[in-house]
Amino acid sequence: MVRNIVILGGNSHPKLVESICSVLGIPACNRILGRFECGESRCEIKDSVRGKDVYIIQTGFGGNGVKLNDHFMDLCIMISACKTGSARRVTAVLPLFPYSRQPDLPYNKAGAPLYKPPSESGKKDYTFDSVPATPGPGLPKSATLTNGSDITSRLLKTSLTNGSGPQSPTGNGKANGEGYFPSNGPNGVNGHHHSDSVSSQQGVFTKHDYENLSLVSAFQAKPGYKQWVAQAGTLVANLLSCAGADHVITMDLHDPQVQGFFDVPVDNLYGRPLLKRYIMQNIPNYKEAVIISPDAGGAKRATAIADSMAMDFALIHKERRPTKITDRQNASMMLVGNVSGRVCILIDDIVDTGNTITRAAKLLKKEGASKIYALVTHGVFSGDAMSRINASALDKIVVTNSVPQHDHKSILGAKLEILDISPIFAEAIRRVHHGESISVLFNYD
Repeated sequence: MVRNIVILGGNSHPKLVESICSVLGIPACNRILGRFECGESRCEIKDSVRGKDVYIIQTGFGGNGVKLNDHFMDLCIMISACKTGSARRVTAVLPLFPYSRQPDLPYNKAGAPLYKPPSESGKKDYTFDSVPATPGPGLPKSATLTNGSDITSRLLKTSLTNGSGPQSPTGNGKANGEGYFPSNGPNGVNGHHHSDSVSSQQGVFTKHDYENLSLVSAFQAKPGYKQWVAQAGTLVANLLSCAGADHVITMDLHDPQVQGFFDVPVDNLYGRPLLKRYIMQNIPNYKEAVIISPDAGGAKRATAIADSMAMDFALIHKERRPTKITDRQNASMMLVGNVSGRVCILIDDIVDTGNTITRAAKLLKKEGASKIYALVTHGVFSGDAMSRINASALDKIVVTNSVPQHDHKSILGAKLEILDISPIFAEAIRRVHHGESISVLFNYD
């Protein structure tokens, strides 16, 4: 029995809240959490939280007709309600952390910059593709200037709009109410005679670029560069901190750098012990099996399990390159390792649409794998993931109950197995509440 503690559950995963409370031996806090007809959330804490440690359990899953963003807003409102109720400390327990897959994504991963041979003029070109080009001797000073042009000399020839510079043909330091652009030929602009009439537009520029686009060089970004990408991971961290969260407990962050976005402690638990225990207890002759990472990003996660269990490891390399015909992405996959006649165990942290894991299983089956398991921490299964996994070469997929799996189990049947994470989170909550170290939860060897 843990005293002076309050477990407050959201609406995203009631069964997990019930399981954690059962392990801890305390009832869940009585609260009202609903939604008005207009869509606004309403939260009312019925039990006293004054001077107590409050742990709010709300996973990042948008199921049962409720959007993920609605669950996250409920979490922020519950945190604020507990802080208003004079709670001593509020901890947000997020088994699946929302927006962890897009903390910062400024570039499209299309590989290293390609080497370009020196130009025919013999001048030294820079190997890094920067936009705009890096200034250098003999290179354009600006996107609108040609080689050898000097912006200083161009400015001296250009009249100023306030009339203090060289006089324009009108005699008042202005041309057509704005600045005057010098002529490029003996007869005026572009070889044509310049008149003082307002109808002459080619040699005139204005303060607004969009009024005369013919004289402005439009900036075109490289296809692989994304100019404006929101840092959603930073925003979510700031929202939780501003709402009043003093501590965050989560599991298997897709990008561990998310922890650095917080000013409060973040405990990132791992589902690795559950996956290792399942391998040892349910896969015959597991020492002869091969641990597979479906992409290069999860190689460290898969090798940690393979090394601790003295098993072989293989990698599936997935590369995306933009085609020249369209800007859509073509993905190619290549297996690095030998899996012929062996049991393959795919290790990943999250399955969303199931595209990566099913394509990896198809490749392994093509390479001669005898049986294919997929062990995943978070099974979101959004979109048409259910039908895709049913039709795939996967023999069994194993996930945790970090998100509700009842509906998924009814569709996949025996092909889906679920591991319970409530004892891990209950022990983490107990240790944090009593000020004990939770390093034992990270000791997998």
